[in-house]
Amino acid sequence: MGIYEELIARGLIAQVTDEDEIRELVNNGKATFYIGFDPTADSLHVGHFMALCLMKRLQDAGNKPIALIGGGTAMIGDPSGRTDMRQMMTKETIQHNCDCFKEQMSRFIDFSDGKALMVNNADWLLDLNYIEVLREVGAHFSVNRMLAAECYKQRMERGLSFLEFNYMIMQSYDFYMLYQKYGCNMQFGGDDQWSNMLGGTELIRRKLGKNACAMTITLLLNSEGKKMGKTQSGAVWLDPKKTSPFEFYQYWRNVADADVLKCIRMLTFLPLEEIDKMDSWEGAQLNTAKEILAFELTKLVHGEEEAQKAQEAAKALFSTGAAADMPQTELTEEDLTDGNIDILTMLVKAGLTASKSEARRAVQQGGVTVDGEKIADVYKTFAGEDLSGEGIVLKKGKKNFRKITVK
Repeated sequence: MGIYEELIARGLIAQVTDEDEIRELVNNGKATFYIGFDPTADSLHVGHFMALCLMKRLQDAGNKPIALIGGGTAMIGDPSGRTDMRQMMTKETIQHNCDCFKEQMSRFIDFSDGKALMVNNADWLLDLNYIEVLREVGAHFSVNRMLAAECYKQRMERGLSFLEFNYMIMQSYDFYMLYQKYGCNMQFGGDDQWSNMLGGTELIRRKLGKNACAMTITLLLNSEGKKMGKTQSGAVWLDPKKTSPFEFYQYWRNVADADVLKCIRMLTFLPLEEIDKMDSWEGAQLNTAKEILAFELTKLVHGEEEAQKAQEAAKALFSTGAAADMPQTELTEEDLTDGNIDILTMLVKAGLTASKSEARRAVQQGGVTVDGEKIADVYKTFAGEDLSGEGIVLKKGKKNFRKITVK
């Protein structure tokens, strides 16, 4: 089985152009491909995870990845999947985020000896001449076709700014520049990027001739992956300072039964033969599958030692209600009122709820426990001295835990 066939078997490929040519390039290690990452935060999250895994798979098969950091396109903002315009960022913030991305990507992709490239589209986008872009690039785009694209249609009712309208042109120009500068002959992206990606392929062929080698492929999970990046308590980051290895492990340990085998197939590097044997698993076996998924992905992101510690901590938590490595919230005397703190305030301080009203609903619905005991009283208070030393384990729902202590 070639790597292209493996990607299909893992459920990663949704749409392609020029499938025969793509298969030939990928299976023979002749693809120079890029995936773009807009630096909208100072850490990658699990929504980017599949793209990084894909880049690693293809590089291991001899192909050359280009990680394109969108330092230029981030100045505009991608309207795909949005109902409002993205917040504008300063150049300094964008550059800081780019630096953080580079450090994190290096854990997945081997950039040594030219085996992979990391480039920033700010290098060519920020110095473009407006009239030149209109003449050399804009002439190749039909406004009617652009407005029919899904990424724009969903914004038309709420209002699409001219700023965002240019995003497809900028992304297409990226592929054109990467093709010329680095011989990039293929682009990968999520299924929500299909229109933008086709624009790049068509621009190259219009500018350089129909025989120009420019190909497009989309990934099945990317739009789902973006949803994966967020939970009820916020984003799940790859940076251990923002999401601890334990929290990362717990996120994957608690995926839905219907998703666990799909995630194992798409995201882990376990052999397909081994995964196929899990297809018949059900009931308690699915919990074993979740543990395998959580361990494999935590190992990939944080290393085997941290994955082992997270797994042991998770087992300790479920067996005894306590774990040394679970995420902690350390309160101070300033968080207490007359030496006490009520359950609603504690839930908010711990980051388990966004507001006291949400905390109240969680308690009333029976979803809050302290040291394994359900809290039914929304006015329940705890003395600061009870939170000193080992503290308490505060739990909301099945997935969210915090050890609470007072400094």
